Amino acid sequence: MRRDGETAITWYGHACVEVTTPGGQTVLIDPWFGNPLSTKAPEAVEKCDVLLVTHGHSDHFGDALQIGSRTRPAWPAIHELSLWLSRNYAAADRVIGMNKGGTVEVAGLRVTMTSADHSAGDWNAAGETTKYLGEPAGFVVELEDGTRVYHAGDTALFGDMRLIAELWHPDIALLPIGGHFTMDPEAAAIAVEFLRVGQVMPIHYGTFPLLAGTPDQLRTALARRGHGDVTVHEPRPGETIRI
Repeated sequence: MRRDGETAITWYGHACVEVTTPGGQTVLIDPWFGNPLSTKAPEAVEKCDVLLVTHGHSDHFGDALQIGSRTRPAWPAIHELSLWLSRNYAAADRVIGMNKGGTVEVAGLRVTMTSADHSAGDWNAAGETTKYLGEPAGFVVELEDGTRVYHAGDTALFGDMRLIAELWHPDIALLPIGGHFTMDPEAAAIAVEFLRVGQVMPIHYGTFPLLAGTPDQLRTALARRGHGDVTVHEPRPGETIRI
């Protein structure tokens, strides 16, 4: 049974999020601790039981190899990324290849990979071309008490968020609102409506001037759509919310 207040979510800027579960597991998602807003250096990360990367862009893949090699978490990863990790990662035996729609059980948690509408290639200087690490994705993580946290990754608004609501019933959605590379607050308000969540935590905003969307703009957009009762969490980088 879900227990209010026993799930801690810490935002370290951009899309970098740490979830501490009711059972004491640490889940890191998009661990770019080197981002300009982060209050924690990647070298200071001491615990990671489950590592999730939504897509191969460097501002999301971030410090995953460094942190993962040191802490040896379970790493559910989209198929193409798992293939690359099998040849380039010190703890490759901890990688679990999967794909969208699939669910794996790790560390007492259930991790489901969902769709996201974005791109995923990054620059490969050695090859003078882009490096492909699989399509972008989101994750719904079901914790020990049944709490379900949805991290959308980088995405535009897409209609199948309604299916994420119907199939996985997230309790909170971590949604990008910055605009330019992802949806903006107006689109994120529609996403909240599609997902039918009562709590949302904006991510992927404020890191750079281009990512101009704000939590207040999201609150205004939600109110215009008749969803002013939705809780919009606004932690500062390094701060923790409890749900």
